[in-house]
Amino acid sequence: MTTPSNALSWVTSANGHSDFPLHNLPLGVFSCDGLSKRGGVAIGEMIFDLRAALDAGFFNGAARDAAEAASRDQLNDFFALGAPARRALRSELLHLLDRSSPQLSRLQPLAETLLHPMAECQMHVPARIGDYTDFYVGIHHAMNVGKLFRPDNPLLPNYKYVPIGYHGRASTICISDTPVKRPNGQTLAPGAVVPEFGPSKRLDYELEMGVWIGPGNTMGEAISIVDAAEHIAGFCLLNDWSARDLQAWEYQPLGPFLSKSFATSISAWVVTAEALEPFRTAQPARPEGDPQPLPYLLDAADQQGGALDIELEVLLITEQMKEQGMAPQRLALSNTQNMYWTVAQMVSHHSVNGCKLQPGDLFGTGTLSGPQAGQFGSLLEISEGGKTALTLASGESRRFLETGDEVIFRARCRREGYASIGFGECRGVVL
Repeated sequence: MTTPSNALSWVTSANGHSDFPLHNLPLGVFSCDGLSKRGGVAIGEMIFDLRAALDAGFFNGAARDAAEAASRDQLNDFFALGAPARRALRSELLHLLDRSSPQLSRLQPLAETLLHPMAECQMHVPARIGDYTDFYVGIHHAMNVGKLFRPDNPLLPNYKYVPIGYHGRASTICISDTPVKRPNGQTLAPGAVVPEFGPSKRLDYELEMGVWIGPGNTMGEAISIVDAAEHIAGFCLLNDWSARDLQAWEYQPLGPFLSKSFATSISAWVVTAEALEPFRTAQPARPEGDPQPLPYLLDAADQQGGALDIELEVLLITEQMKEQGMAPQRLALSNTQNMYWTVAQMVSHHSVNGCKLQPGDLFGTGTLSGPQAGQFGSLLEISEGGKTALTLASGESRRFLETGDEVIFRARCRREGYASIGFGECRGVVL
């Protein structure tokens, strides 16, 4: 359902809100004084309490079933219901929260029960994450990093045939605003032959989107590229914190391990596939000479509308900047159109061998850098592997993250004729 761009809500803070106008309605799990963990909907600066709305009798039919699943202390049950349930709930929420809602005379007297100030609530990881897979579909990041180590051949031969990914650690996925402790591990200093143990000296962030899986598949049965979009429940922001010095020593031959598993931060709200429908776009054409995807990864409809146009932003604020009252400094501005593979292709490839995906599984896209300076989604790229220091507005310099640094991700969808929507923030401060 497409909502008119000028539609307004009786929740006044939603009108003109940069992230959560009536047109967005993302879901999350929250708690606050006197209330246990439960599902809610972001609307302006407020959270619409789905359980309270159910108790008050505001949902019927398919929307009631969907709201019941979404009101629990995890969204797995709601994700499992798939797109029809999401659409039914979204349609009913649009009617309930619109300024001209037929239910307005019932809703407004119950506002204190139905709405909770977001600033007074605690957000939680939205689902019980059984499995987490981090992909590597940001081709410019792959090129930029590849050039640091293989200047003459930055991309490995399989990159343009296979959506590269690895299995990450679900137990350390944390909600935005959770502090991140600098990890310890083995590193090999330049010129040394024996590794040393200690805290990472080359701690980095990675700008990614998170993809929440909806209905899963039966083990042994692949998800067709034609049907893959039906298995995508929604999206969030994701910071794949990376200890580059640990990674350099451990990644051969099996890839990242301790350098990634210590923490992954995600934004709190799940922006649904339906809310993002106006911002779908064609997958960028592959450069001349690139191979066509193998048939199991190629669908005309997915190529025509399976990509998303989401602006991505990285900001940094240091302890010194906070003390001086300075605003966070933008380090990068990128876009999801820098993905070499679509999300549907990621889903199809992940399951083609019969791997079982389950509701609440989480994918990371990989770092979504652009091709130019000012668009790089990691300090590894900005500092050219630590060779060049970044000078901040405070006069400080950074090659990698230092204690007290706070990384902030934001995202925005804009298109003429439609209200813009956002994702909230994904924050983390280094301890």
